[in-house]
Amino acid sequence: MTEILSIEEVEGRLRDRRYIGDRALATSIFLALQLKKPLFIEGEAGVGKTEAAKVMADVLGARLIRLQCYEGIDLAHAVYEWNYPRQLLHIRLMGEGPNSPTDRRTAEREIFSSEFLLRRPLLDAIDNDDEVPPVLLIDEIDRSDEEFEAFLLELLSEFQVSIPEIGTITARQVPFVVITSNRTREVHDALKRRCLYHWIDYPDLDKEVEIVRARAPEAADGLAREVAALVQGLRGMDLYKVPGVAETLDWARSLAALGATRIDAGLVSATMGAALKYQEDLERVREQVPALVEKAQRA
Repeated sequence: MTEILSIEEVEGRLRDRRYIGDRALATSIFLALQLKKPLFIEGEAGVGKTEAAKVMADVLGARLIRLQCYEGIDLAHAVYEWNYPRQLLHIRLMGEGPNSPTDRRTAEREIFSSEFLLRRPLLDAIDNDDEVPPVLLIDEIDRSDEEFEAFLLELLSEFQVSIPEIGTITARQVPFVVITSNRTREVHDALKRRCLYHWIDYPDLDKEVEIVRARAPEAADGLAREVAALVQGLRGMDLYKVPGVAETLDWARSLAALGATRIDAGLVSATMGAALKYQEDLERVREQVPALVEKAQRA
């Protein structure tokens, strides 16, 4: 693993990879690495939570293992499951061999071994031979249910996974764990207590301009500032879903692809789908486009 010796080094390495964070985030990452504790990052959608984990994998020279959470996710999709077709084939071949019939206990011992185990992201992160401990991204934990959260308690406390047929597998080297949440529901305190916590908010105008210039360099400087100011204005409106930084970048890239160096009402109206994803929001904003553009051009 690339050793990180200071908070300033974290800031610098993130910036080198065009991730514009702040000292608070760099401090949280540094402490999570030093204490070998998971980092729980909350914030609105599109503010850079997932990207932080991806960039840290690059910083550390580590493999990124991503578990995308969703409602109903279970151990078979998150941790492991048995390869039933291979097990059945193996049993059949054992029964047809020269020493058959094989006793049941021997058969069970053979088919419930690591050879027939399908490793999902959590087991892969715990039981690995990587030269550098991997980065485990548990993305959008708030989309899963409380039963799955309860399972994570063992993993995050002891960095181990229990498999009834094999036993307990403990990490030989602790992965760097990043858990993200869009806060669509509250995550249980017991899970948060096992982590360091950081909140990523929407950036202010100057920081958002810096992000656009770093991540969408094809956008002219004037265009980058005006698009960022435009999105800042949208966030002040009563919308069903306000755009995040990811949408700011998409909008800037879209306008740059059309050859624009500044915004105007016609271009903004034609490309709003890069930032707004609901028809009701599009209709609400369309009436305000001239005023929003004028304000953005003065920013």
